[in-house]
Amino acid sequence: MLRLLNIELIKLWNNRSSKVLILAYFILLTSIALIASIKFDIGPVKFHLAEQGIFDFPYIWHFNTYVAASLKFFLAIVIVSMMANEYSNKTIKQNLIDGLSKKEFIASKFVTVSVFALVSTVFVFIITLILGFAFSDITELYHVFSDTEYLLAFFVKLIGFFSFCLFLGILIKRSAFALGFLFVWFIIEKIAYGLLRWEIELTENSWRTITQFFPLESMSNLIVEPGSRLGAAKELAKQVGEDFNFDYSVHWYQIVIVLAWTALFIYGSYKLLQKRDL
Repeated sequence: MLRLLNIELIKLWNNRSSKVLILAYFILLTSIALIASIKFDIGPVKFHLAEQGIFDFPYIWHFNTYVAASLKFFLAIVIVSMMANEYSNKTIKQNLIDGLSKKEFIASKFVTVSVFALVSTVFVFIITLILGFAFSDITELYHVFSDTEYLLAFFVKLIGFFSFCLFLGILIKRSAFALGFLFVWFIIEKIAYGLLRWEIELTENSWRTITQFFPLESMSNLIVEPGSRLGAAKELAKQVGEDFNFDYSVHWYQIVIVLAWTALFIYGSYKLLQKRDL
């Protein structure tokens, strides 16, 4: 596996655009810390985002993983381009001629996206600890690590999303069209979501049960928006007669659904490669 990973990393590092995108991704992950500097000072209105508790333990695990997950599209471009370059540069054919089996080829790609997901998770873990201890008044270890299941959700979410990108890269071969299809699929899911919720008028439990099995929706469900958990948001909601009572937990069945999609995407990638004349 290390040999396969080494081959893929050499390919990526020798590709200038991939190298730039990977570096940009990790630099942007680090820039989460800049959120602490956001301040609004307009007359009597003074607002400092860091003082709203976004970097307090254990809430920070939810907030940071949610923000970091929104940056995954940088690596999505890298993964889709990685597959497109295999076809355009004929390296996939050369790898197979040199003795690499199709199963090993797919395994090398999956190991690469898994490493991307793992390194991203470790990176977010370190950033979160640094910001949390810098801004949070809560430093008891029980509270510090009480919401770290969001890290697992973040890792699984990236694995699932990157596997989908890998599948699209193999299916469509051209990066621009593959990324375009990814966007179109996102729109299709949202339209289906809207139809089930408002047009067909299913009960809330019914449409949520159905939509949780959509690939992108299942990944999104792993880490729901954290904004309504903030005390300021709940206080504002009470003033307008609303009561935020959402489920923010990471559930085991949500992880299983995403892992099932991951397995299907990797298996589908292998079957496509097996049947395709290279």
